[in-house]
Amino acid sequence: MTKNETTAFWSAVRDVFERNDFTADGVIALLAPSGLAALDRGEPGAVRRRCREAGPLGLLIRYFMLGDAVPADDIARVLAPIDTGDLLSNGLLERGTAGLAESLVDVRPLDAGHGNRWIVSDFDATMRIRELSPDHVLGVGAASLSLLRATPTEPVGRVLDLGTGCGIQAVHAATYANSVTATDVSPRALRLAAATFALNGIDADLREGSWFEPVAGEEYDQVVANPPFVVSGPAVELTYRDSGLVLDDASALVIRSSLEHLAVGGTAALLASWVHQDGQDWRTRVASWLPDTGVDAWFVQRDVADKEFYVSTWLRDTDVDLRTPAGTARQEKWLEHLDRAGVDAIGFGFVFLRRTTAPSDILCEDLLHEFGDPLGTEASSYLRRVAWLRDNDVRAARLCLNPHSALEQVSSPGENGWEHVVTRIHRTEGPRWQHEIDDLAARLLAGLRPDGLPFADVISLLAATTDEPADELLTRGTALIEGLIRHGVVLPAGLCDADEGPR
Repeated sequence: MTKNETTAFWSAVRDVFERNDFTADGVIALLAPSGLAALDRGEPGAVRRRCREAGPLGLLIRYFMLGDAVPADDIARVLAPIDTGDLLSNGLLERGTAGLAESLVDVRPLDAGHGNRWIVSDFDATMRIRELSPDHVLGVGAASLSLLRATPTEPVGRVLDLGTGCGIQAVHAATYANSVTATDVSPRALRLAAATFALNGIDADLREGSWFEPVAGEEYDQVVANPPFVVSGPAVELTYRDSGLVLDDASALVIRSSLEHLAVGGTAALLASWVHQDGQDWRTRVASWLPDTGVDAWFVQRDVADKEFYVSTWLRDTDVDLRTPAGTARQEKWLEHLDRAGVDAIGFGFVFLRRTTAPSDILCEDLLHEFGDPLGTEASSYLRRVAWLRDNDVRAARLCLNPHSALEQVSSPGENGWEHVVTRIHRTEGPRWQHEIDDLAARLLAGLRPDGLPFADVISLLAATTDEPADELLTRGTALIEGLIRHGVVLPAGLCDADEGPR
């Protein structure tokens, strides 16, 4: 098909989907919460029950989301007037026996906050037992959705989606970027990503090649990547999962190279993993991947899995039955590989970078509790707050508490009634950070006003009411306030009515 013919074909498919309400809203309305939960759990029977009397929409869900074989005449009528030959050549139709047909690709409606989109990928093993090919192209999964929510979406010029796979991150980037470059080492991934872009009417620059080779010498305003970060063995069984590099070297490579491909002021939002080894702090390990100058970095560890759970989870993800001799052998081989390297556990999370011309500021921390707000907004605010701390003297600044904060005082029963146990300052939105503080710190925070005294003067007044030396109180108070500014609990004056950090 020519480029014009391809554009016309996918435009016709889009028209069919919209006409039959095969959209994110349409699927949600039909399946309802219980059906959507069954879809997430990989229970096709429960989803089929919802689709049974649902007409064309139910048929499209079964055909494109469950991978069911359906009567060829029925799906042809729903997809009319699209030419059958074009459906065959684009993988949307394969004729089977007994008058049945099935799709060779999964098509998933998705609304990531900017209206409906469709994502084209390979079918996985959640709805039907399948043996995944080495070049399997992953679809809308938990990791890709978490990266969507963790990616800052402020308007930018050029975005690089490294290892685009089905194209989901590039589709998201197209909503806020002037141009999107999407790369992948897999020709099949690029074909399916091209289908995703065409189906959504998106123009992206697709390039084939390994890692950053397709963009050598180029700089971008933002890099996003969901790379093959799994800490597996040296063999590449699945290109979306395995890098062939040692332990967490794939994550290290992507983090280092992303920085090299950022323009000054540009940012990166990356998924990554790192090993935990006896005697080494994971923070020291990941911080060593970056230079001493030129980057603000925020490593956010969202999960830590022991190696046994980690291996079994990834094997089950590809439908390996660990009860079989073959499954047990694969598990044992992988665990032996980790044992030889002294790996105790594997951490997983997000890495946010901004290229600067200043000494590097690198913070590595755990964010293991649940929270509901998108992390992308917080990442942008965090990087701005770090820049503010670099450019301003906290002691001379007027500060205020984030209006979305609360003081918690915990007491427990004692011999003389309630006895104080701990005091905490909380953020009640975003990642919901909390810091334990003492009574003196609580008094200090109570004295912060956007129209009040500079911080050093607030410290002086507090020192006058205590036995604490003013200089020691200033040193301790400054360290506390800098940490609270990083977490957005305290903000510079003028920003206390805002929901985000300094610009």
